[in-house]
Amino acid sequence: MSAVADARWGWLRPQAIDVAGLACLLGYGVLAWSARTPHTPMLTVFLCVAAWTALATFALYFWQGRRDEPLSVARLMLWAVAFRVCGLIGGPVLEDDVYRYLWDGYRFAVAGTPFGVAPEQFFQDMSVPETFRHILSQINNPDLATFYAPVTQVVFLLGYLVAPGQVAGLQVIFILLDIGVIALLLRLAPARAVLLYAWCPLAVKEIAFTAHPESIGIALLLVAFMLARREQLKVAAICLGLAIGAKVFAAALVPFVLRRGRFIDWALCAGVAALVYLPFALSGDAGSIVTATVFAFEWEFNAAAFELLRLGFSELGARLVGGGLLLALIAWLYWREREDAAQGPLPVPRGDWVFGAVLLLAPVINPWYFLWVAVFAVVYPSLWAWTASVALLLSYIIGLHLQDFALQPYEHPVWVRPLEFGIIAAALAGDFLMRRRARANIA
Repeated sequence: MSAVADARWGWLRPQAIDVAGLACLLGYGVLAWSARTPHTPMLTVFLCVAAWTALATFALYFWQGRRDEPLSVARLMLWAVAFRVCGLIGGPVLEDDVYRYLWDGYRFAVAGTPFGVAPEQFFQDMSVPETFRHILSQINNPDLATFYAPVTQVVFLLGYLVAPGQVAGLQVIFILLDIGVIALLLRLAPARAVLLYAWCPLAVKEIAFTAHPESIGIALLLVAFMLARREQLKVAAICLGLAIGAKVFAAALVPFVLRRGRFIDWALCAGVAALVYLPFALSGDAGSIVTATVFAFEWEFNAAAFELLRLGFSELGARLVGGGLLLALIAWLYWREREDAAQGPLPVPRGDWVFGAVLLLAPVINPWYFLWVAVFAVVYPSLWAWTASVALLLSYIIGLHLQDFALQPYEHPVWVRPLEFGIIAAALAGDFLMRRRARANIA
């Protein structure tokens, strides 16, 4: 073949990335088929697919690290999109939160606000369309009004306008946002590192299959950082305020994104966040505020360090101590990066540490929350972060999915959390030993 023809058609030759991509596509195809097939052992299928796809992704990551040639961005994106199409075909797996999202979109459209009124109040309302009566019957905790953040609610409304009552409408929106997140990450890190997120089983499952809305806040946060790096601080402040309006998690990185901002920039961010949260106060009913309070002070699921804090403190005390420790970490990181941030490009925040600490100290660790850690673990790859992205999926082993009536629906068997967090702790120890060995070699 001539050099010209080789340049034109050479990209079609199979590469290692295609072998790994095909292996992952097979796994996600099985998961999509299982999601559409009644009476399949979904928990077993899901955990096997997660392990299989994680193994293929990590193998490609390490294989590529031993080669001099760069990873193909086009192939990375092509396979990442293919995996997410499997999620679009398959639909929600081991989750029912999407029914609340669909209901909130409907209520926003017909009532002007999704806040304040618990779904159970509509159980006998025959004016509710049949499609939404079916959705209504599948909402968890129907006695509690919604408390999803206002920017997220606007996206739920958009999903309703695109495809009323259809999960696919939300899936398409979140998948497009997630692809945007991958594109932004490619501007911050090499393709080999971005592979870890683009092909991450956690991201594919939670966003593409299950339609969790994390990609809204994450995308806004990354856009805010990119704008701040270009010194477009006022627009960055607006995007950051909107990110907080999508998920309050984003507030933890405000000091790092607006590090070079003036008082007006900080005030603009706070003002935008306050403005979008105003519907909580103006909903005409305290129901949503009550739900937020219940979540903040009563709910517990898959907690890690928070469980240890409860051994020495009251429920409220454990939350206050955890919050204090988090603020101390943020202050230390802010001080630690002061010299790097004083000149040159604005450094990418250690969001992996900050959001990792948020989850470590939180009373609720849902697996999809870890996506906030994962995007920053692309820039700062670590053994613990990417091990955790898989290990946290063990939290789906609960009474409801095991159909074990000896357990509460959201209760874990006694061995799950020790295994889950033991794996993560072992990976942390591995990171520590590798850093220690690297320092010894330099010395």
